Amino acid sequence: MSERTRVLELDDVTLRFGGLTALDSVSFHIDEGEILGMIGPNGAGKTTAFNAITGVYQVTSGEVRFAGRSLAGLKRHAITKLGIARTFQNIRLFGSMTALENVLVGADANHSTGVLSALFRTAKHRREEDDGHERGMELLEFMGLASRADELAANLSYGDQRRLEIARAMATGPKLLCLDEPAAGFNPQEKAQLMELIRRVRDRGFTVLLIEHDMRLVMGVTDRIVVLEFGKKIAEGTPAEIRDNPAVIAAYLGVDEDAS
Repeated sequence: MSERTRVLELDDVTLRFGGLTALDSVSFHIDEGEILGMIGPNGAGKTTAFNAITGVYQVTSGEVRFAGRSLAGLKRHAITKLGIARTFQNIRLFGSMTALENVLVGADANHSTGVLSALFRTAKHRREEDDGHERGMELLEFMGLASRADELAANLSYGDQRRLEIARAMATGPKLLCLDEPAAGFNPQEKAQLMELIRRVRDRGFTVLLIEHDMRLVMGVTDRIVVLEFGKKIAEGTPAEIRDNPAVIAAYLGVDEDAS
């Protein structure tokens, strides 16, 4: 079997805010086509790691590499163009825009034409608009939202808004899709549907990095899991390995793993 392509690498990444060390020499990688889970108690550094990967924060030391390229100094929009997209723990849709318009915002990230082309309605700009519209409707169909394309995002149910945000992120054409707490606020049935959706997203050729508190969902959908506690990586492995790891059990249950 050929070796899988490495999509993302964190190499001894440390991130400090004044005297607070939010990430402490964290290293892990994601291979193409993987679903990697990132878990840990509240305050473990999971969202901070997402922010370091997506350019919200610049790391203090160490390196984040995407497809072999360092992301040091790159702005968020440049990282999106390279092929990393994310959702947020708190939904960040444009409520006064329709579902389709929200997805088109994501598609616009890959357009090569600028303001002048849009102003003069050049042929290339019109082609990109048409392609974006087709792509947007395809993604809404994939999410089961095609019939609601013209509804305002603010009027969609909570679950539909979650799916719309994933569709908008996918519209940027990423190689790596970072999902931050996508099951937050979901009931058990919605979580089961989300697990199936994440698998289908991977089957469409996306690599997925998932932060999630729901352990059943994480254990059921991921290929590997990275565990953080107080900004440090304390474990990494398959779901079965993580489930039985004493350090992970101690982190979640608050027990002394060295106690007899």
